Amino acid sequence: MSSKVHAKRRNAFSDNPRTSFIHSPALDLPYLPTEIWLMILREATTMNSDPLDISLGLSFLETTCEVSEYHASMKIKRDLSLVSKMWNKYMQEYLYEFVWISRASQAKALALTLLTQFIEGKPSSGNYIRRLHMETPVLMRCATDDIRTILDYAPHLVIYSDHHSVRCMRYSEFIDVRCSPEQMVSVLANSNSKLRKLSLTNYSDDPFPRHVSPLLRRTAANLEYLELSSSTIPLVSGHLFASKSPIVSLPVLQSLKLTLDNTTFAVLAAWDMPNLRNVSVVSSDFGYAGPGFAYFFAAHGKKLHQLELGHSSSLVVEHYLSLHPRPVQHIPLAEWCPNLKEFICSADAEWSWQNPDWIAPHVLLPGHKSLEFIGIRDIDKRLMDDAFAFPADREDEAPFFPLVEQISSLLFNDAFPSLRYIRDLSRGSHSMRVGQRPETRILKFWAKILARCGERQVWLEDYRGVNITLRDLKRAGLDRIGGAGTLV
Repeated sequence: MSSKVHAKRRNAFSDNPRTSFIHSPALDLPYLPTEIWLMILREATTMNSDPLDISLGLSFLETTCEVSEYHASMKIKRDLSLVSKMWNKYMQEYLYEFVWISRASQAKALALTLLTQFIEGKPSSGNYIRRLHMETPVLMRCATDDIRTILDYAPHLVIYSDHHSVRCMRYSEFIDVRCSPEQMVSVLANSNSKLRKLSLTNYSDDPFPRHVSPLLRRTAANLEYLELSSSTIPLVSGHLFASKSPIVSLPVLQSLKLTLDNTTFAVLAAWDMPNLRNVSVVSSDFGYAGPGFAYFFAAHGKKLHQLELGHSSSLVVEHYLSLHPRPVQHIPLAEWCPNLKEFICSADAEWSWQNPDWIAPHVLLPGHKSLEFIGIRDIDKRLMDDAFAFPADREDEAPFFPLVEQISSLLFNDAFPSLRYIRDLSRGSHSMRVGQRPETRILKFWAKILARCGERQVWLEDYRGVNITLRDLKRAGLDRIGGAGTLV
């Protein structure tokens, strides 16, 4: 009888599913090859736009990476690196490949990490750094010795961006010779330099290209994007300095962004840039009237496909009127750039008394026969400023009348006969248009613009390049604004 009991007990245990072992493919995951794990982790941490893809940043129409997007990506990378020691080892490359410094303490922490690894004889995480982006508030600029340390241990940089984020001593001698402007620039031009995108800020009073020219000579073979800005306006005459400055050849450079001063433009006018296609100029008012601007565009204007000009002010015209003797003609920008296809301007263009019936996108470009695309920045700021300056009912779009007329001026066939696209380059205005419960007057404003673009057969696009349609506006308003007749 006992044998029967034991037999039943054995049968019961054998029928119990908990005792049976079923092999699962998931158990094989820890034994995947390293290459497969790296591919999986790469896909898990991919950002919307690849921060290491140079081609995405050559056009000034591309939307740049936001700091919030970077922080979200880094949080995912950090969480994955804490899963196991193996994953931590695999994630080191992805943790350090793109470094965004937004305050001085972050630069100091990174410099300390790299120094500690060197002292302890550990592999340097700086070897993984491919992109270094510095964008800080004025009171949180990075110390020069911290940035120099980071650069010393990051020999494989592909993208370097300094947006007025280094704290330099301008009126005293440098305590550390390694941190002088010349040394800070030269360290980027090491023998293994593969820089393809470079954004530099000049913190000294000397003409900017004087100490940057040697760097550009050494990185010329790969450099595709160059941004030069200065915290001061050089006191040396651009024409005199240009004759003494060495000529630099940048054979593959495609995009150039500049803060306008006559010295920089006069020097760059003589540079050899055969593949230059895109130029962005950041300037304030009558700086456009200087001779350096004319030299540059007379030399390189015919090659340009895309041009961005900053603030458009009537002060440019007033400055011309104040000159003695008065110039025979205004700046012939359209003649200097006959092959221009894309133009980017600001939404704060001013009304000109010389052309009272319409507002040009920029005072220097009232028309162009071959222009096909116009992008407009800061529409969100202009909408908010107009709404604040002219208080009205939230349903009344009257405060936006000047902006409607300004954008409508772009549709004049005589001014831009080849125009096919108008793009709103602002993420903020996109959120104002399609966000949760947008204001009715905002939707009416865009409906008017859309209707006028339709009459001219011009496409209206958002910052992503997606067409704006009347159906999108009605959907954003949850159909509470009625039919098309009430929108326009």
